[in-house]
Amino acid sequence: MKNLMKITSSLALILLVSGCSYKGDLMSPKKPKIDETLEVVDSNSIRSISDVNAIAFEWKKVDDTRVNGYNFYRANLQKDGTKLKLIDTIENKYVTHYVDKNVEPNTKYVYKISSATKSDVESRTTKDYIVSTLDLPEGISFIQAISNLPRQIKIVWRPHGNERIAYYKIERSSPQTPKWEELDEIEGRLQAEYIDADLKDNVVYNYRVTAYTFDDIPTKPSQIVKAQTKPLPAGIYTLKASNDKPRKIVLNWQPSESSDVVRYNIYKSSSATSGFSYLKSVNNKTLNYEDFINEDGKIYFYKITATDKDGLESSLNVNSVMGSTLSKVNKPIITLAQIQGEKAILNWQSADKRTVSFNVYKTVKDGVFNKKTIKISGIKALRYEDKDIVRGVSYSYSIQAVDEFGIASKRTDPTELILPKLREIK
Repeated sequence: MKNLMKITSSLALILLVSGCSYKGDLMSPKKPKIDETLEVVDSNSIRSISDVNAIAFEWKKVDDTRVNGYNFYRANLQKDGTKLKLIDTIENKYVTHYVDKNVEPNTKYVYKISSATKSDVESRTTKDYIVSTLDLPEGISFIQAISNLPRQIKIVWRPHGNERIAYYKIERSSPQTPKWEELDEIEGRLQAEYIDADLKDNVVYNYRVTAYTFDDIPTKPSQIVKAQTKPLPAGIYTLKASNDKPRKIVLNWQPSESSDVVRYNIYKSSSATSGFSYLKSVNNKTLNYEDFINEDGKIYFYKITATDKDGLESSLNVNSVMGSTLSKVNKPIITLAQIQGEKAILNWQSADKRTVSFNVYKTVKDGVFNKKTIKISGIKALRYEDKDIVRGVSYSYSIQAVDEFGIASKRTDPTELILPKLREIK
């Protein structure tokens, strides 16, 4: 109260020194044009009605024929102190109502009114008229943000009790973007739900909701609520790939630690770091897969992701695991290839412990263009004697090792043998 008396006294002192108010800043050195004989607006006749963003005034009309309107002066007591400014001129003395819309909520103002003529002359001002705007209406009383949804957050609130509420504004911030961002406007007082979609995985977001009246007056913002989007399911870090299976690679893994996984996705590449393409999906009860490959010693790289019931897939940015089909056995080593008597004899050594049998390939060359190859398979020994040879015909032999799965090695380089023709006796 003492501060208000000081402000009022200061305003009165300024007016006393300057003679009266004038159109413009009262702190300006320009002298106002005051006509002491002009009728002054009756201070006791001023009435007002306050709102959040406006103050309405009424007063008793002056009867002075020289007056054709009114000047309104205002100061924000919390910001401007005693510094009054001309805010508007009413150019009709029969108008006795005025609404000041350029005001802030919950703020105290002081006003003065003077009678104005057509020229730049005015009367003395009224006494200080001090009035406050209303505070913003209370915000919504309850709000909740729901976490653990896939790339979205649901916000629900209790509809505002004020029937003047027309819509709500939804705002969002996050640790990465602390500035509040307006997301949307929800029409209707009874609407009380909003889903914020297309969000990042496993991120915390902050929300607040502000209600607005039909004339766009905001309430106080709601309390700030936070929620976190659902994280991606836990990936597979226990994948193993075989390297000892014939014409296939067998994958085995432990289940994801996430409880709501519904399937696993298998990816494959010929490179350890790139080029992974989708191969197959299996249900959450399946923890192995056989990739059949019609090639020996073929290397591939694998990754497996987990997908949950909401369709979220664990990150593919994990280390790959290498697997390979069983390689060919090593080819044997020929230690002897010669003609003895009327037969060809071949001796060799095994070069791979996986070998269980051998194939001998016999190629017969009878003339320049006549050639055929015969395969003799299932040989268990390390020696082969070929009695089915003819003098003067060229034979070449190569040997191949075979394992228990029928995987054959490369052939040895061919060894050529020939039983010479007998000389004719003349």
